[in-house]
Amino acid sequence: MKNIAFYIASRYLLAKKGSTAVTFITWLSVGAMMVAVTAMFVIISVFSGLEILNKDLISNLHADLTLKSTSGKTVKDMDKVASVLKNDKAISSFSRVIEEKVYVNYKDKGDIAYLRGVDSAYTKVNPIDKDVFYGTYPSFKYSNEVLMETNLHNRLSIPIDSSGNYATVFMPKPGTGIINKEEDIYNKRDFLVTGVFPGKEQLDSYIIAPIELTEELLNLPKKSAYQIVIKLKNPENADAVKQSLLASLGKNIEIKTKEEENAAFWKMINTEKMFIYLIFALVIFITTFNLAGAIIILQLDKKEQSRSLISLGFPISHLRMTYFYTGLLIVISGVISGLILGTLLCYFQLYTEFFRANEILPFPVKIVGKNYLIVAFTASLFGIIISWFFSKISKDYITKS
Repeated sequence: MKNIAFYIASRYLLAKKGSTAVTFITWLSVGAMMVAVTAMFVIISVFSGLEILNKDLISNLHADLTLKSTSGKTVKDMDKVASVLKNDKAISSFSRVIEEKVYVNYKDKGDIAYLRGVDSAYTKVNPIDKDVFYGTYPSFKYSNEVLMETNLHNRLSIPIDSSGNYATVFMPKPGTGIINKEEDIYNKRDFLVTGVFPGKEQLDSYIIAPIELTEELLNLPKKSAYQIVIKLKNPENADAVKQSLLASLGKNIEIKTKEEENAAFWKMINTEKMFIYLIFALVIFITTFNLAGAIIILQLDKKEQSRSLISLGFPISHLRMTYFYTGLLIVISGVISGLILGTLLCYFQLYTEFFRANEILPFPVKIVGKNYLIVAFTASLFGIIISWFFSKISKDYITKS
């Protein structure tokens, strides 16, 4: 009997209806579901692409793990820390970093910048040298050769790799008491710009310099560090490696993963993604009322056939299942066609980059398997509920003339 109910339902969907209006409303329901599913899949795929894009944007700012001291700015007992990091087989490389805000001056032009002092191993953790589009990455033979972010460089107009054109960096001195001379206010050092890199908004107004320059400006001893950035052989094991290092290094060390360093940023992204999902889930829910209308009108159109089936002994429960299966087939048709259309649109954007956020950046798209499940589950859930509710036709409605 159930197979008969499904067969009749499939005929109701595919065969010509008694009324053109019924046929139109039935396929309108399929089309509405298809459009809603397509829109939801495309938007979620765009957000998946944005996640990848944002990870790339912050990759220059944060490493897999970042180690800091909880008892002051500088990391204590650097020899012990370095020994533990070298002996950990899960760690690919690590680098010392000192970062402070400074004032930069060149020929009466001045600006506030962030001076990030790094050692020669920094590019193994963060291959920022590959982003240099003009000039070269500092050789680290001299402590006053630096790499400058492009917007800062444009504002100051400093010539690249020109030995006769040095800019000056000023580092305020901490302390108290009366200021008697200029040297009591700040340390300063002339530097040479060897190359320029794009900051991608995450490293805006940054200067990458040998760590010896920052040690000198801050009057710090050799082998000092505000933080140690760590690259792992397998970034997915970041949490496990973090716990292992904390157990080895003691209480005065704080270690954060890339996600923890950007907790507020990722919370914002996930919140936006959740709101977008809820909005499109509501759109699909509203769309399913087209499905309700199609089932009701089909019941009206097939009332005489239903009466004949009841007279022949067809159970009312199976008649209800017939309308339920009809609604289910409409939902399945809309979901499958919507996912196919959404996939085609995503591939179109991936290969043509036709839709753009601005002149340079196309909307990023990432086709992820779980997005198919999320969209199909959401649409199917609402479709099943609406189909079940509106398929509850009463026997009195069929038998009464």
